[in-house]
Amino acid sequence: MLEIRHLNASYGQAQALFDVSMDIQIGSMVLVHGLNGAGKSTLLKSIMGLMPGASGQISWHGQAFEKLAPHERSKKGFGYVPEDRRLFAALTVRQNLEIAMPSQAQKASLHAESLHLKDVLDLFPSLRGMLDRPASQMSGGEQQMLALGRTLMTQARMLLLDEPCEGISPVLVQSVAQALEKLKKQGFTLLIAEQNQVLSRMADKILRMNSGHLTETM
Repeated sequence: MLEIRHLNASYGQAQALFDVSMDIQIGSMVLVHGLNGAGKSTLLKSIMGLMPGASGQISWHGQAFEKLAPHERSKKGFGYVPEDRRLFAALTVRQNLEIAMPSQAQKASLHAESLHLKDVLDLFPSLRGMLDRPASQMSGGEQQMLALGRTLMTQARMLLLDEPCEGISPVLVQSVAQALEKLKKQGFTLLIAEQNQVLSRMADKILRMNSGHLTETM
């Protein structure tokens, strides 16, 4: 379980999160709805360790996380896909995926459920024909699938996704939504910030964020 207690975060003197607490069950999909500026992205960044001024308690499987650096949280199974995706634009699809794999020493200790390139391509079949294409030549929806695939290649099991269905074509929205539903069925845990409510039908819990305050709606 992911447990968050009394999480606060600020940008300088401007407080962005106010005493946020939540529990997320393993294998569930939790959505955080809210308008732009409500604090959704700040919440995900704080959980990933990307907000230096954040305070509060974060635990994953009973282990305290709040003092861990972002790369240490990644090694523990956390994966973050920001709204702008942060792909390596000059690298090919294959290179973007393979660069995310753990080092050889880490690979040796990975269990049988580890994800590999084939698994990501099975999840996003349209990427198969693009392996040698630079990421800069992909559409927004294709880049979103690549960003999700790259995060999965890090062996993340707790996925923090910021607006995964925003600003992409309806056809690719459907592909992304289907992939997320498959991941949930496979036991991945998903915390997703969104304002378009595309994924509401498959969510286990929906939270509402307004001006940095969190409330449960479902």
